[in-house]
Amino acid sequence: MPRRQPSPARLASRVAITRVSLVNVVLALACCCGLSATSASELRRSAIVDAIASQRDAVVNIHGQKLVSASENDEPKRVNGMGTGAIIDSRGYVVTNYHVVEGVERIEVTLASGATTSAKLVSHDLRTDLAIIKISPPHQLPVVRIGTSSDLMIGETVLALGNAYGYEHTVTRGIVSALHRSVEVSRTQRYDDLIQTDASINPGNSGGPLLNVDGEMIGVNVAVRAGAQGIGFAIPVDKVLEVVSELLSVERLDQTWHGIVARRDLQGGAVVTTVHRASPAEQVGMRAGDRIVRIGNSMVTSQLDIERAMLGRKAGERVSVELVRAEGHEQVELPLAQLRADSISPDERCWRELGLRVEAMAPARVRQLQNRYRGGLEVMEVRPGGPADEQGIQAGDILVGLHVWETIRPENVSYVLDRAQQECFGPLKFYVLRGRETLFGHLTWDTIRR
Repeated sequence: MPRRQPSPARLASRVAITRVSLVNVVLALACCCGLSATSASELRRSAIVDAIASQRDAVVNIHGQKLVSASENDEPKRVNGMGTGAIIDSRGYVVTNYHVVEGVERIEVTLASGATTSAKLVSHDLRTDLAIIKISPPHQLPVVRIGTSSDLMIGETVLALGNAYGYEHTVTRGIVSALHRSVEVSRTQRYDDLIQTDASINPGNSGGPLLNVDGEMIGVNVAVRAGAQGIGFAIPVDKVLEVVSELLSVERLDQTWHGIVARRDLQGGAVVTTVHRASPAEQVGMRAGDRIVRIGNSMVTSQLDIERAMLGRKAGERVSVELVRAEGHEQVELPLAQLRADSISPDERCWRELGLRVEAMAPARVRQLQNRYRGGLEVMEVRPGGPADEQGIQAGDILVGLHVWETIRPENVSYVLDRAQQECFGPLKFYVLRGRETLFGHLTWDTIRR
């Protein structure tokens, strides 16, 4: 007589019993072999446990109050804000989302130890919603381990660590659900090329790290899908590195200049891609293709490491830079220079921050198209993926205004950008002539250069 097949429920029960039995056998063997309870508990120490333990102290919780209006006609109300940050420099520099600290009167930061201190906003980039804040710790702080987002795999395990709903250092686990997502959260804020994950990301997680199982930050958590379950988003860490390197640059913070542009090389070091003309780096013979492995006492793997190693040094101070070239290791003494007002031309600034190459157009030609304007800047080129490109500005358009100012010369654009940074404008309203028609929109510009 054929044997009866067990029911699915019975099979599940047998599997559960087998698993419990295996655990008991392991524990029994541990006892028989004289292993301590601590050794037995090591069986529970997974890669995830190690990843969180290694990075927990490099994550901070952020609190503060801000005034928020539901609409233009409503009376502003004081609300409690919260978010998360990751320590990127042992002196107390922290990366977070700009919307976490925007408009906050007093930024309060809580370390993993429970110690609380105040922070100040150092720099920010409206377009990517990233910001750097600075605390003044009594001792050096642990720094988050930075990985890469270039090799992410759909389905790989990721971990979110942050201040979820005010519950500090909350850990959630999920997988990479998709890559290269675009998300529009408001009329003025859009994110592109995001990592999508089903790790629970809640209010308060914004600005915190998304980690892989090796304990490396591979993204910065930024947004959730309203009303959805298991859908969160993070800015890829390679993009974060690019922006944060500018936000923490010595040009921006110290008004000094070295003239080095480098790319990260996962094989080790940072490979120089550009040496600016007449810069200190050019003067000591540095050239594209050089691999920087050390500056002073600091190992270098990225542009961010270059900026961190130079940060806080005075103009004229000489810094030891170790290079690897085809002929072997070399060392140069790089003197930092004072950043001159003319170090970055208005034309170059327009390209870097707006993504536009422009040329002044003869006023008479502009008036032929629309006599209300005194002049304008003809758009010669638009950088793919830049702020202007995202707003649909095209080659051949004529930029006639930014915010409340006319744009007749490239210097006018620099003036507006300076005012925008000093007074923390929101997105800049722009006006372009296309044919005889005036079009307008709002630019969330790249605030990455002074």
